[in-house]
Amino acid sequence: MSKLLSLPFVIAAISGVAMAVQGTLNSSLSQKTSLLSATFIVHIIGTLLSLGAVLAWRVPIFSHNWSSVPWYLYFGGVLSVVIVGLVAVSIPKVGVCNATTAIIIGQVSMAVLIDHFGLFGVNRLHWNPWQLLGIIFFAAGAKLLFR
Repeated sequence: MSKLLSLPFVIAAISGVAMAVQGTLNSSLSQKTSLLSATFIVHIIGTLLSLGAVLAWRVPIFSHNWSSVPWYLYFGGVLSVVIVGLVAVSIPKVGVCNATTAIIIGQVSMAVLIDHFGLFGVNRLHWNPWQLLGIIFFAAGAKLLFR
């Protein structure tokens, strides 16, 4: 089966759709309230939803040895707040398409570096010149989307 039709790829694509919608909703919410208030409420709702899922599926959350986890892995929570805030600020200024395009270019570029250097404990997948060329073409294509 082609990687483009595989379940993980489809799930990732659905995640991308959700991110574009999420950014738009968070941006609109922050314009109707305030950036910090909207970011706080969005994370409270996410926390409650996560708690509900943990309780519904009876996930043994307290059985993990949380203190043995490297400290930097908890930084994802900080980044979540930063991401929601930055997306909410950028969308009204440059539009959903432009902001999302810039986000994706940043994500792909950083993903290549994370894979190449094996950052944060992931398996190393060395970059190759084709990936670099792909990022260049991706950025050139993104330029066509900018208005």
